[in-house]
Amino acid sequence: MTPVPWRDPALPAAARVDDLLSRMTLEEKTAQLYGVWAGADTDGDGVAPHQHDMASDHDWDELITLGLGQITRSFGTAPVDPDLGARALARAQRRIAAAGRFGIPAVAHEECLAGFTAWQATAYPVPLAWGASFDPELVELMARRIGRDLRSAGVHQGLAPVLDVVRDPRWGRVEETIGEDPYLVGTIGAAYVRGLESAGVVATLKHFAGYASSAGARNLAPVRAGAREFADVTLVPFEMALREGGARSVMAAYTETDGVPASADPGLLTRLLREEWGFTGTVVSDYFAVGFLQTLHRVAGTPAEAAHAALLAGIDVELPTLRCYGGPLSAAVRAGEVPEELVDRAARRVLLQKCELGLLDEDWTPEPAGPVDLDSPGNRALARRLAEESVVLLDNPDGLLPLSPGTRVAVVGPRADDASAMLGCYSFPSHVLPHHPGVPTGIGIPTVLEALRAELPDAKVTFAPGCDTSDPDAAGFDEAVARATEADVCVAVLGDRAGLFGRGTSGEGCDAADLGLPGVQGELLDALVATGVPVVLVLLTGRPYALGRWRDRLGAVVQAFFPGEEGGPAVAGVLSGRVTPSGRLPVSVPRLPGGQPWTYLQPPLGLAGEVSSLDPTPLYPFGHGRSYTTFSWEDFTGGDEPVELATDGEHDVSVTVRNTGDREGAEVVQLYLHDPVASVTRPDVRLIGYRRVLLAPGAAARVTFRFHADLSAFTDRTGVRVVEPGALELRLAASSADVRHTARLVLTGPARTPGADRRLRCGTEVSGTE
Repeated sequence: MTPVPWRDPALPAAARVDDLLSRMTLEEKTAQLYGVWAGADTDGDGVAPHQHDMASDHDWDELITLGLGQITRSFGTAPVDPDLGARALARAQRRIAAAGRFGIPAVAHEECLAGFTAWQATAYPVPLAWGASFDPELVELMARRIGRDLRSAGVHQGLAPVLDVVRDPRWGRVEETIGEDPYLVGTIGAAYVRGLESAGVVATLKHFAGYASSAGARNLAPVRAGAREFADVTLVPFEMALREGGARSVMAAYTETDGVPASADPGLLTRLLREEWGFTGTVVSDYFAVGFLQTLHRVAGTPAEAAHAALLAGIDVELPTLRCYGGPLSAAVRAGEVPEELVDRAARRVLLQKCELGLLDEDWTPEPAGPVDLDSPGNRALARRLAEESVVLLDNPDGLLPLSPGTRVAVVGPRADDASAMLGCYSFPSHVLPHHPGVPTGIGIPTVLEALRAELPDAKVTFAPGCDTSDPDAAGFDEAVARATEADVCVAVLGDRAGLFGRGTSGEGCDAADLGLPGVQGELLDALVATGVPVVLVLLTGRPYALGRWRDRLGAVVQAFFPGEEGGPAVAGVLSGRVTPSGRLPVSVPRLPGGQPWTYLQPPLGLAGEVSSLDPTPLYPFGHGRSYTTFSWEDFTGGDEPVELATDGEHDVSVTVRNTGDREGAEVVQLYLHDPVASVTRPDVRLIGYRRVLLAPGAAARVTFRFHADLSAFTDRTGVRVVEPGALELRLAASSADVRHTARLVLTGPARTPGADRRLRCGTEVSGTE
């Protein structure tokens, strides 16, 4: 029997969807444009502010007779056994298909920012730690595993990665970002997208665009970015992740830029994203963002007006639950207030994606293929490897680290013996379990104290918390000081507690007034340093904190950005010497709590100068990180004379990196661009390439970067991206402030406007490993 055209897998997807749309009523089409959050709390605040205002009770059985676009967070709302949860989701999908005329299931989506946000699922390091690894290949492997776990549970779409570029580290969601440089964010983010999409899961880029440029670093505040900053910093990672990663979905940001909310901006969501960049996937709203056009932005007077504005801009799916795209939208269309063509446009995109996912096929099955294990040994091994690569040794001036095996160690601090110290705000235990007291974490998370005792079995390790993470009570200082004075070395484990909307010191809605350590942790560190016992500071945080107060007073400084369930052993491995640290800073570490630059991407006017008494120079610059071994950089190809290069040309620079120490280690070779003179002010330096190279003792490798003139492009005074002729410098460096070699170029010929196929990354090659 010949299937109806829309069921025929032999036909092109567009033909199938056109046939299906021709058979659907208006209400059936609008039903494809929203999700339903069946477990959302409508009585209290639930996970997020406004949830009780924006969510509403629905008659599920009646609702699904029209079909359903998406199922919201069936795993990420409450603790549920993964195997039982997968089977419950499959039952729900069968009900949805059986209830509607067309038998089409919903797209199930989940958060997956640092792993599948589900009970008993692996909690990987947060994205800021991915950035610290400078290892896109490893991030891609992690994302592939996350994608496989999502698919094994019946989930089709993952709401990650976050591609916001850090502009002010006081923002609470810094932990969710990859760093303060658009090239690093774009390359790591594209790798994550490739991994997730390779598992058949739709990756969702967020937050498009400008969220991290909010005024005063306040969550969901207006964006104050200029047009060139928006084009050359904010948008670059999204373009890279779409072109190089193949992401099939984009989430519009909550914020507004120059008075226009992103969720109601056709210039952003249609003209730029679709017409200029060629994006063909789905645009989804951030949670409740369509309703916020009425309630928060006040650019719409009714839910129907909000729906019209969002559809016109290009938002195809209202998440997490229906408020505007359901009955209000259908009524407005029938009243002639909203063109039905807008509904058809969005429904076509949604159904095309469902077709890609196989959800229009007759033989689709929601049943899990077998038992669902979301924290496999392979997952944990990968989480350990990424955690180890992401730990940054900021300082070790006198070689205090690694610790001696039999030493007396006082471990002090509120983050030392707390498993939650490893986790970001979008890990399930931090995000959901606070609403379910008494429910176990569901995964093993060794603390730094436990892991250090295991790493140093012959050491005498004592412990005192000293204080709470954010509470002002200093009553525990005396015990902490006593433990320190009895020891050969004190390991002070300080940092953040991740939470949501003021329930933590880092995380969504947990913005900081300044970059001083939370609570009285700074005063505790002062008391420990005053004992005269060497102090190793270990930071487990979601953002950088100002450390200039302790400059030259600490024996060593170790930074880890919420390193996940295996973070305790990773940090302990660095302290013991089992792990040679190789992480590099994805964000600058400031000297003073209120004197930090927003990022290292400063034009000359943003650097230190005699016209101000405030020096914004960071204590530790972007890209910085030390090791337990040493490296030489030899045989650089650049000469004394500048090389002429056409404005559409390429040029290679190479260097041989040799491990001159006595242990294996990884060096991160970084390539920066300096533009001495341009038609608009430019950052003094900016990253345009990097390569992580692992070398055995005595081994060497030749690292080559292929620079294309497109990488010097920027947005000029007319708003056009241009490659200008003139002098350039390519700086091979160990950090943004530690330049090892410089190649001088002169771009010749006319100024050139690169097209949509412009080069976005620097080619790299490693050869000749000895």
